[in-house]
Amino acid sequence: MFRFKGVFFKYMATFLLINVILFAVITATISVIVNSYGTNMKTGSLSGFANSCAVYIKNDFGADYYPDFKSYLLRENEDLKMILELFCVNDSSMLMFIADSEGQVIHFGANEKVSLATEAQSDGSGIYFISESVCKALESGEHVSLFDDMDGFFRSPHLYYAIPLYNNGYYVGAVFAVASGTGTDALLSTMTRTVTMAILWILLASLIAVYFVTERFIAPIRSMSLAAKSFANGSFDARVDVIGNDEVAELATQFNNMAASLQTLEDMRRSFLANVSHDLRTPMTTISGFIDGILDGAIPPEKHEYYLGVIASEVRRLSRLVSQLLDISRLEAGERKFTPVVYDICEQGREIIISNIQRLEDKGLDVRFECDRDNMYVLADKDAIHQIFYNICDNAVKFSREGGVYEINITEKNGTVTVTVYNEGEGIPAEDLPFIFERFYKSDKSRGRDKTGVGLGMYIARAIIEAQGQRIWVESEEGKWCRFSFTLQSVKTEKAKLRMSEDN
Repeated sequence: MFRFKGVFFKYMATFLLINVILFAVITATISVIVNSYGTNMKTGSLSGFANSCAVYIKNDFGADYYPDFKSYLLRENEDLKMILELFCVNDSSMLMFIADSEGQVIHFGANEKVSLATEAQSDGSGIYFISESVCKALESGEHVSLFDDMDGFFRSPHLYYAIPLYNNGYYVGAVFAVASGTGTDALLSTMTRTVTMAILWILLASLIAVYFVTERFIAPIRSMSLAAKSFANGSFDARVDVIGNDEVAELATQFNNMAASLQTLEDMRRSFLANVSHDLRTPMTTISGFIDGILDGAIPPEKHEYYLGVIASEVRRLSRLVSQLLDISRLEAGERKFTPVVYDICEQGREIIISNIQRLEDKGLDVRFECDRDNMYVLADKDAIHQIFYNICDNAVKFSREGGVYEINITEKNGTVTVTVYNEGEGIPAEDLPFIFERFYKSDKSRGRDKTGVGLGMYIARAIIEAQGQRIWVESEEGKWCRFSFTLQSVKTEKAKLRMSEDN
């Protein structure tokens, strides 16, 4: 849709303005060049005619025969007039005249279309005088060449060339060759029309080309705008067509990736809300039912202790869910602070195994615990890492097959400790692996394997690990095994003992 305030209109208007200015500058430059060339050529022609006339007069005039220069001009009236007209015969804009030492024009000659009366100013007496300033310049011996009205002598600016005449060292007069123009008007007019037509055709072709090129760039942006409006209305299925491999195409690709991420996030949010609703409703229903049964006497007194235990278990389940929700809120708000301390990660791993010993024995798991050394020290928030470590170990027990291998491996390399928890069991489907650490994501959508979680533990784990500048990842083969790993900053034994003693 075409809009006057849109990017497309602004781009086209800017392009048109730049081209108009550019073409105006080109036209003006050509005009200056042509005028300059015409002026130089015309000045050369005028100087040639003036010099030729001056040479003739110098050779023809003799002071011994004529009492003064003015007498010579008057006596040789016919010959001089013919010579002046002869010089001007081929140029309809040219005029030549001779003035005496007082500035009075004595003779002039021109083409039949030009006369001194039509070009020069007069007081009505028919006598013409050159201005005093021009006479003084000529008397000083200068050759005068200008394009002006000669101090009001001409009715309009003229190009003229004047040569002073001397006799026995005295200034006696001057020869003027004058043109009403440079003679380039016709050339300039033709050239201007030609350049203008060429510019119009070039501008038209450029506008067409720019229209399609601009449309190619603007179309994806317009599509992104429409898609963004669709996102604002809660629909994340809109996508932008990717054409080419330039920056706009890259932007369109990233926009589609963002749309896919938003769609995934929305799906996970809905799944999360469904899971949370289920996990809140189920224990609350159980607790309410058993309490009502105890109060109504439907449950005999000898069974009270058993059902109170079930109620306590459901309350703890609700407490864990609320705790996880609060953890997410604090992590995302940046309110949860971490206090790094030096401690033994191997000892922490042993404590977690001991706390799960009954469950391990119940499943008959082949428990393996391996460390590069008996004591390996790390710098991290001990309580936060215990939460992650315990959660991963708890899930490994939960999803292990009966009699399968359950292994905790702690290694050190290049100043980093890597903690790995491995179990043989159902594993994680390949399509779920990229989303394990995403917020609101729960791999077991059927809730068949995990009836106590809501899919928040791994997101919290990643947030805690990354907040301490480390990383966490998962590898798995569905139906066979699963391996969770995370890294921590290693501390040398000597430094660790010194740090621990200082902390104590």
